[in-house]
Amino acid sequence: MPFAFLLAAQFVIAAAGLVVEIVAGRMLAPYVGMSLYTWTAVIAVVFAGFSAGHWAGGLLADRPLRTGLLALAASGVLGALTTLAALPLIAVLSGPLLSALSDPVSGIVALATALFFLPSFAAGIPSPILARIAIQNRDRSGRALGALHAVSAIGAIAGTLAAGYVFISWLGTARTLIAVAGCYVAFALACLWMVRRATRGTGSGHRTVLPVAILTVLAGGALLAAPATVTGACDTESRYYCIRSLDISDEIGAIARVMVIDHLGHGINVIGAPLRLEMPYAAIIDAVARERLAGVPSSAFFVGGGALTLPRAWSVDAPAPGLVVAEIDPQVTRIAARDFDVDPARFTMRHGDARRLLREEGAFQVVVGDAFTDIAVPAHLVTREFYGEIRARLAPGGFYAMNLIDHMTRLQALAATVKTLGSVFPVVEVWVEADDFTAGGRTTFVLVAGDTPTAHGRMVLAPTAAGSASRIIARMPEKRVAGLVERLDPPLLTDDYAPIDRLMGPES
Repeated sequence: MPFAFLLAAQFVIAAAGLVVEIVAGRMLAPYVGMSLYTWTAVIAVVFAGFSAGHWAGGLLADRPLRTGLLALAASGVLGALTTLAALPLIAVLSGPLLSALSDPVSGIVALATALFFLPSFAAGIPSPILARIAIQNRDRSGRALGALHAVSAIGAIAGTLAAGYVFISWLGTARTLIAVAGCYVAFALACLWMVRRATRGTGSGHRTVLPVAILTVLAGGALLAAPATVTGACDTESRYYCIRSLDISDEIGAIARVMVIDHLGHGINVIGAPLRLEMPYAAIIDAVARERLAGVPSSAFFVGGGALTLPRAWSVDAPAPGLVVAEIDPQVTRIAARDFDVDPARFTMRHGDARRLLREEGAFQVVVGDAFTDIAVPAHLVTREFYGEIRARLAPGGFYAMNLIDHMTRLQALAATVKTLGSVFPVVEVWVEADDFTAGGRTTFVLVAGDTPTAHGRMVLAPTAAGSASRIIARMPEKRVAGLVERLDPPLLTDDYAPIDRLMGPES
């Protein structure tokens, strides 16, 4: 058996297994978000599959060479079929699984297991068999094993880098998985060719080869049919997000779109009506800013852009270069300009990490934190150190406003954020739509931090459309907020320790 074939096979299988792991996180994002819980579940499931596959491969490794090669081919077929199956299955299984399991973490683990355990199991089978073949009839078996392990690691690195930096952003998740399935089919065909070569002239093995060959052909047929039958869940797959632009005109009663990043709506823009703010948090930040500054801010820094709803509203009368938007993903900005009635040229767009970009800017009347989604939170943007950097960039009388999602029965993330902001700012306010004080469930809060309180603690916002009711926003009583922090005794969030995913955790 050519040693080069064994090395090439090990490289391809290792790379394919890690490509599937990286793609798995992106595939789950439109259904469960992209959080620490998502990646933890994916990594655990994939490695469980690898482990089970290694065990199964070990059981087959001591068989004769022809049997081992057939097992390798069969694992390639299994890998191709289960990898392709993940594409339609995610739409079929996500609804029932996530509905049946009220705990989001359990739902993430169950969905990841259903979709990606078997592909990882298939990827784990070849290694012990290849290792056994490599040391057969070789004096320097240690060197052979070392080379195989090294090539496996190199393949895993190559697969990880290729998936993260090339395949997902250029091919998308569906085409990437189809390409992986193609590699598995090619691997299976190569193994069948090796069986034929190993048994040439013996006249044996045709009966056992035939079933595997038929399965390989079927896998190849499924591979050819896959591109015509699979539709992706994303309009655009960037290096960072799964982005969708959805028409919600019927729900709003006007021409409107919502930008969905991963699995959560990040902004609603009514076309032709930039001052109509449908998202509660945007309406609250807008109202508080106008109250505290007696008008629209002339200078503001936005931590996150999304649909650019507030920059659009605050630059409606004239271009406002003093409004600086830090959006990490240029594709988000491109889609906002294309579909959401926004002209990014009316303000200043910066693409990159908001914390780094903020250090390069001057003083602002307002800093707006709008990069927080469900249980997926950039931990480095909720720490005492970052809040200190924000305060250093505020003009006299300026303030910081951020949205935060928490569950009314928990409020641990809210309490921790209030406590952390309070370690930097003299005044921290919690604003919410009045109906949400008693509504329960998951609620979006707006936290406002500065040197002075907002003059009024209750405001009535004009109806967003004819015939709709006015919205009332209110500041939570200071004693209630202080009592919440005292009762829950949350951790202070720092760059060293910021367990915001856990605090916003399962019930959120």
